[in-house]
Amino acid sequence: MRVAGIIRPPGDKSITHRMLMLAGLARGRSRIAGALTATDVKSTARALRLLGPRVGVLRRGAAVVVDGTCWRAPTRTVHCGNSGTAARLLMGILAAHPFAVRLTGDGSLRRRPMGRVTEPLRRMGATFTTAPDDRLPLTVRGGSLHGIDYDAPIASAQVKSAILLAGLVGDVTVTVTEPWRSRDHTERLLIYLGCDLRQEGTRVTLAGGAAAKLVPFDMTVPGDPSSAAFLVAAAILAEDGELVLERVGVNPTRAGFLRVLDRMGARVERADERWVGNEPVADLLIRPASLRATEVSAAEIPGLVDEIPILAVLASRASGESIFRRVGELRVKESNRLELLAANLRAVGCRAEVQGDDLYVAGSDAPPQGRVETAGDHRIAMAFAVLGTLERASVTLSERASPAISYPGFFDDLARIDTDAS
Repeated sequence: MRVAGIIRPPGDKSITHRMLMLAGLARGRSRIAGALTATDVKSTARALRLLGPRVGVLRRGAAVVVDGTCWRAPTRTVHCGNSGTAARLLMGILAAHPFAVRLTGDGSLRRRPMGRVTEPLRRMGATFTTAPDDRLPLTVRGGSLHGIDYDAPIASAQVKSAILLAGLVGDVTVTVTEPWRSRDHTERLLIYLGCDLRQEGTRVTLAGGAAAKLVPFDMTVPGDPSSAAFLVAAAILAEDGELVLERVGVNPTRAGFLRVLDRMGARVERADERWVGNEPVADLLIRPASLRATEVSAAEIPGLVDEIPILAVLASRASGESIFRRVGELRVKESNRLELLAANLRAVGCRAEVQGDDLYVAGSDAPPQGRVETAGDHRIAMAFAVLGTLERASVTLSERASPAISYPGFFDDLARIDTDAS
């Protein structure tokens, strides 16, 4: 494949979720430009509408308007679809509201652990009635909360954000300390909106009284680096050409993917670096590259957890054996992403195995050929679609609908950058 073109990736999924929720909490009208219009984000919008805020229609290319108001008890169960972010962050907000709300999700989301969120929120004073093993469906009954100084056993932006949002709405001081630093979009948004939030290493504290400072806003969502990663990978694996991706978020807690690529021998250039709100953004220039194996440490995983599938695909084309350390968290994503990733790499002729919580991938220059079972996992589908762009590749996906969860138009954009197909 020869690549060319200029593509603007869709809006950042993590940031869009958070902006919608904060706009729903701010009294008055907010305007959000560049919002992602994917299935996951639409689940958050539907949930907010049931809870009181008025959220406009999410349309690609159009700003969404949110009228924040008093939250109310919904008349039916709030369905979060496939979105773990929607479920976990809403649990934090609802922990401070004095009514009961039942949350559920699709089959994939109902298998994902929620105890990592319910445990600290229970300690703050919320009550949860859950399915076995603290999974969805669950009922949260909120009310008056007290502050917490929480040492999180895992680095998770969703857990951290749920606690921060509970503290925000509950008007109490909360502190979260993580073993490694996770994504900090919630912190950046709260600081930008004037809240008293302090960060020191992996420790973050939101002071009580922050809710009074929350006012409506007009903001733009940067391009999603996790979505951009698939097009970056396609350009790296191409035989010739260059690709430009515009307005991509390069937040340091999300740029681990780019740092790993640099170690593997791929050079992704940044241009026109600027700020959008409180987030750093740049245009990315990508050219094909020969790759070498690398080792990804446990401390790096929180900053690139969503990019592991595409990094593993790239590792399968690198010289040598790559190792991804302590990636057991992938077992509780949209699928058992860890085992599925290794099995699918083997299915297309690559050498990959899981040892404990580590993933080993050996590089090869043989054309990948075989059928990939996505299990409805959007990142598995997109990663192997990229692998299928290689010369003489023959990769068949079990389905092509799941990328709409995070990247509507993915297959169109993948085709657009392939000049051999035009």
